[in-house]
Amino acid sequence: MSRLCALTNEALLDRLERAAFDYFLQNMNPRNGLVADTSRDNSPVSIAVVGFALTSYPVAVERGWMERGDAVRRCLAALRFFRDSDQSGSPTATGFAGFYYHFLDIHTGARVWQSELSMIDTALLIAGVLAASAYFTADTPDEAELRELADFLYWRIDWRWAQDEGDTIRQGWKPECGFLHYGWEGYSEAILLYVLAMGSPTHPIRGDCYKAWTATYQWENLYDYDYLYAGPLFVHQFSHAWIDFRGIRDGFMCEKRSDYFENSRRAVLIQREYAQRNPHGFAGYDIDCWGLTACDGPSDELPDVSNERRRLFGYAARGVPYGPDDGTLSAPSVLASLPFAPEIILSDVRNMMARYPEMLTADRFASSFNPSVAEVDGSAWISAGHYGLDQGIVLLMIENHRSGLPWRLMRDCPYIRSGLGCAGFRDGWLRHAIPNGAG
Repeated sequence: MSRLCALTNEALLDRLERAAFDYFLQNMNPRNGLVADTSRDNSPVSIAVVGFALTSYPVAVERGWMERGDAVRRCLAALRFFRDSDQSGSPTATGFAGFYYHFLDIHTGARVWQSELSMIDTALLIAGVLAASAYFTADTPDEAELRELADFLYWRIDWRWAQDEGDTIRQGWKPECGFLHYGWEGYSEAILLYVLAMGSPTHPIRGDCYKAWTATYQWENLYDYDYLYAGPLFVHQFSHAWIDFRGIRDGFMCEKRSDYFENSRRAVLIQREYAQRNPHGFAGYDIDCWGLTACDGPSDELPDVSNERRRLFGYAARGVPYGPDDGTLSAPSVLASLPFAPEIILSDVRNMMARYPEMLTADRFASSFNPSVAEVDGSAWISAGHYGLDQGIVLLMIENHRSGLPWRLMRDCPYIRSGLGCAGFRDGWLRHAIPNGAG
């Protein structure tokens, strides 16, 4: 650990980003391009993790970690699989109406765990598909096929169906019971979902759907910061992995004289203040040791933890300041906040590495740690293995900080520009990119 702490900031970020990328190499099925949700044995595929992987391949080519031809082959394997996948919507299919089930078998691609047809995870997958398409623009048969497949997969999605005739998009659907009984309401990572749904040239949602969603937002003042509330950090990060929100504003943010990028910066400051106040008295919390988000965590059912004093939530979306909170922190969520407050984040990441070196293996952060729950040897509880979502958001946000490549790719994507314009975003880099008739 001392050798990592001794590195310059740029060298440290290079090591951490490369280690995050290696997750996709180590946990991918080369026959179909699918990537496991976690590095644990028998993990299923998460379609969102595949989206992060597809975006990581252009980064790897630019960084010299992968040959361009190898990256194209990996992308084509995934895109061909999804093109040919079972879209019947049956309990063992891969998807329906252009959407895909949240978790799939890594060998067959069939639905597992009776998971839902996930609108947001499909959006994260498609964001990766479009990022790869925006990067691989060479006049070669393979790259031309890649771009054609990307358009096919995006155009096939029936976003209007996902509204279920309601004002907002539904969160999911199951063949056993139909649409889940809740939609995307309240500020969330779904901003990317709405942008993609409005930018579709084939099945766009109605124009008032986005306004109906923003009408459910919760604007608050916390610790003297005015901001659009969302408790877990990942909400303030996931859409930002692909969309550059610096200086562009929709109607809601125009009214608040803010933007979503600034809002995420304030979320960092609020998280740090919460950890310093530490209302529940958890071990390890401090202004430079924080990070509450959706992550793994110790569970009440675990037999091998001692000094357990309070309820433990396992995998849960922890948040600030209203909880849930059981003393579990996520270092990847802190590192993924890098573009919003670089100096603060780099200092805090170094502090957390020095205090809890056991959470970093092979230069890759575990999903979470909990200093209030001791293992048998007295060390802090550490999540086993690694999660693809953690590694994906870390890689993309480090790269956005270092070069802005993912942001540049998506700024060049006409579907993203169209969707943002239809949602009413203006200013910044969109000044000369609003589609005719948008808004």
